[in-house]
Amino acid sequence: MAQRILVFVLAVAAAAAVPPVRTMYNDALAREQAVRAALAAPDALATILIDIRAVVASYESVVKHYPASGYSDDALWNAGRLELDAYARFGQASDKDTAARLLKKLAATYPTSKFAKQVPDQLGRIDTPASVVASPSKDERASTVVTIRDIHRTVTPQLVRVTIELDGEATFHDERIADPERVFLDLSGTRAAPPLVDKTLRFDADADVVRQIRIGRHPNNTTRVVLDAAGVGSYSVYPMTAPYRLVIDCVRSQDVKLSPAPAAEAVRPRLLASHVLTRDWVKAYPQGSPRASARIANARASMLALAAATPLRPSEPTPTAMTMAPAAPTTPTATVVTPPDRNATGGFSMARQLGLGVSRIVIDPGHGGHDPGAKGRGVTEAELVLDVSQRLKKLLEKAGIEVILTRTGDEFVPLQERPQIANREGADLFLSIHANASPTGSAHGVETYFLNFANNPNAAQVAARENATAALSMGTLPDMVKAIALNSKVDESRDFAGHVQRAMVERLRTSNKGVKDLGVKQAPFIVLIGATMPSVLAEISFVTNPQEAKLLKGNVYRQKIAEALFNAIRKYQTSLKSVQTVAHQ
Repeated sequence: MAQRILVFVLAVAAAAAVPPVRTMYNDALAREQAVRAALAAPDALATILIDIRAVVASYESVVKHYPASGYSDDALWNAGRLELDAYARFGQASDKDTAARLLKKLAATYPTSKFAKQVPDQLGRIDTPASVVASPSKDERASTVVTIRDIHRTVTPQLVRVTIELDGEATFHDERIADPERVFLDLSGTRAAPPLVDKTLRFDADADVVRQIRIGRHPNNTTRVVLDAAGVGSYSVYPMTAPYRLVIDCVRSQDVKLSPAPAAEAVRPRLLASHVLTRDWVKAYPQGSPRASARIANARASMLALAAATPLRPSEPTPTAMTMAPAAPTTPTATVVTPPDRNATGGFSMARQLGLGVSRIVIDPGHGGHDPGAKGRGVTEAELVLDVSQRLKKLLEKAGIEVILTRTGDEFVPLQERPQIANREGADLFLSIHANASPTGSAHGVETYFLNFANNPNAAQVAARENATAALSMGTLPDMVKAIALNSKVDESRDFAGHVQRAMVERLRTSNKGVKDLGVKQAPFIVLIGATMPSVLAEISFVTNPQEAKLLKGNVYRQKIAEALFNAIRKYQTSLKSVQTVAHQ
């Protein structure tokens, strides 16, 4: 018994020692870039093979520890091509065998990867004698190189954002170094557009952070972008698609002061100063959410417009009061704000006490890329939920609600990154859409989850299935438990989940009279952990049930699911507060 406990403790300790997948991958990538520079040198010696094989081992370690991560197919692809280049240079059979093994593993393990279809061409290089295989020609390299189209800088009250626009997907490594303070990004397989080649962009006029950005060229089509980081307290880098771009958000350190607001903003002097959203108040908001600045600007504009529309008191006559023509009689109107409903628990959450509403939503289509999700009877979860999400997006946008999708195509987004997208976008709600599955084809119905510890075996089973692709180790368990226990949005998430569940049952019964109401449940879904807004996960039907799978194949049923989710969002929105314009009687 003691031996078993010791083995378990050692296993947990070993898991905790494994760094995050992104760190492992970026470290391997940085080492590859260095070793490729040495490999490309005309006087390169075979001793470089030791370093090459160490890099390959690092890539394989990524796959070993995080097989379901979106980095794993990239790791196998990079490792396989590096071994191919080593074989082409030195002709050692072991490099050829390793390259074939890695590329075949990529094609077999990740068949939906963007690299899988390129594997046969790469394997064709293996049978070519080393003396014939040369480095790719200039034209060949150019055909696969991603172009950096533009780099621009945006200043907001909370941070300075640098956006690197690309014409395709590129791998990158970022790092911060001192003396002087700067952040650099190495973008592999890229080149700068002619106007940006070896360019230094200077932004000294506004006396803010990131006053200078340099673009440099490194070997093997690597572009280095260096940001002046003096005064930057922290930064984050994240890739975006449609169009492709890298976004670097640089948050000012506490001792960096913003420029005072322009004098032109002091419209209508009689507006109380305490009502204006001042710069100091802006800095008190949570850092790292550029969307918040837009909200502040909109709030300021609304307050100024309200002040402009407010009639002066009788004691404040205007110079033109005696010469104005009498106004035509009109029916007076008033704006009525309906108080929020109580929570399901009978009280008022902090969100309701503060009168908060919903105007921006992040919709998360589950799975994608090499993770297709549940499959059954001709229906694939990843395709189904993306289609429903896009239909829902159209409905919400017609109603004036801003919508962001965590993915817009068949691409893999790690579970833990999805709620962070919602946080970065300053979303008011987060809705993750999934389809259910069961070993028995008789299981059917719809259910909705909010974040909490599972309180029944079925909920635990669903969470285990949906969390299977999470690239996390045992070392993260204490933080995950703490995040769930301290979740401050439980009440609102439960209420939102209730609206979603009721709306799905009501709407889908028009086409599926036997739809089963499986209820609102709670479970520790990783895709909900860390979201700073009310968030739920909806299981819209079972792809493994014959009747529901048949319905899910059709556009009519998919549209009804989208309409049900839309109705739920609108009902939850009005439960917070409802604004109406009515005529005085």
